[in-house]
Amino acid sequence: MVEYEYRVLSFGRETARGDIRRALTEHAEYGHWELHRTRIYIGGITRTWLRRKIIRVPRAS
Repeated sequence: MVEYEYRVLSFGRETARGDIRRALTEHAEYGHWELHRTRIYIGGITRTWLRRKIIRVPRAS
């Protein structure tokens, strides 16, 4: 079974769309995160969930 770790990023309503895209791109390129979910709430707050696989290495005996 695949396990994921999650990171939640929140952006205020004053944050430009290009700045949000740039932040998500940096997380994807350098941290190997993938987009899981994005919500835009009343009031303009954007909350984005990123996830990446947890790789477990079996112990050598």
